[in-house]
Amino acid sequence: MPPVSQPYARNTLLGPLRRAARVTFAAATVMAALAASAASATAGPAEERQGAGDREAVRYVALGDSFSSGPGIPEQTDVTCGRSARNYPSLIAAELGAVSFTDATCAGADTSHMTNPQETVPPQLDALEPDTTLVTLGIGGNDLDLTGILTRCVVLGQLAPYGAPCKTSYTLLGTDEIGSRIASTAPGVASVLAQIHDRSPQARVLVVGYPAIFPDDGTACRATVPLATGDFPWIRDKQKQLNSMLAQQAEERQDVYVDAYTPSVGHDVCKPAGVRWIEPGDTAEAAGFHPNAAGHRSTADAALATLTR
Repeated sequence: MPPVSQPYARNTLLGPLRRAARVTFAAATVMAALAASAASATAGPAEERQGAGDREAVRYVALGDSFSSGPGIPEQTDVTCGRSARNYPSLIAAELGAVSFTDATCAGADTSHMTNPQETVPPQLDALEPDTTLVTLGIGGNDLDLTGILTRCVVLGQLAPYGAPCKTSYTLLGTDEIGSRIASTAPGVASVLAQIHDRSPQARVLVVGYPAIFPDDGTACRATVPLATGDFPWIRDKQKQLNSMLAQQAEERQDVYVDAYTPSVGHDVCKPAGVRWIEPGDTAEAAGFHPNAAGHRSTADAALATLTR
């Protein structure tokens, strides 16, 4: 993975997790061949994608965090934001033959960075124009502090490999701290959507969910990620809760929710190289705990399919 500037190095989801991992375990990862990873994604019908592109001259702006920017996926076009030329926004723009395309996605972004600078990176909403016709928004994970959650879960998983110590730490005295964070993020997502429509009233807006990080059936893979066995299904459930919130916010604005989770089931971080779409550590394919090129291809296909409805 090429050198990165300080903002990206600090904000990448893997950074703190990997530092904790070095102390507590040696993560063994196998590099997947990019061609094999790409072959595992199911492409949508070419004629349907072409039909979507023929409907209008597409002026596309992509907004979002590292799950949208594609950190570590060759080729990186912006190391500060971990932006790849093979991320799902770039794939969508190419498939639709967009007459203009601005990729404003940036690793570490949360809802506040839609309207405020992210260090030296301008507010993402500044990329919008009155004639923008398509916007994708993939945001919310950093509002929950996914880095902190995963780091804590790894440390607790080393101390107590069975049960769900991480879940317990976030649900003391009957509270649901992560659920509360998801609920408190919803108004921020709603505000971002409202401002997108204010700035680009002609735009069709797609709210993009997050792909499956851990197995959907709740099974553990402690040899790959040393969480406690009971914390694998708990994190899965919190991710589904986040996606449900995003879907609800899209529905309330009459925008479109893109389900990136369902197509990615069976391609989580626990699967071997060539099958997984989420990398368990930094590899030649992507930054750790982020989608690789095949994962972005799947998300792009899910988004493109919504444009033909």
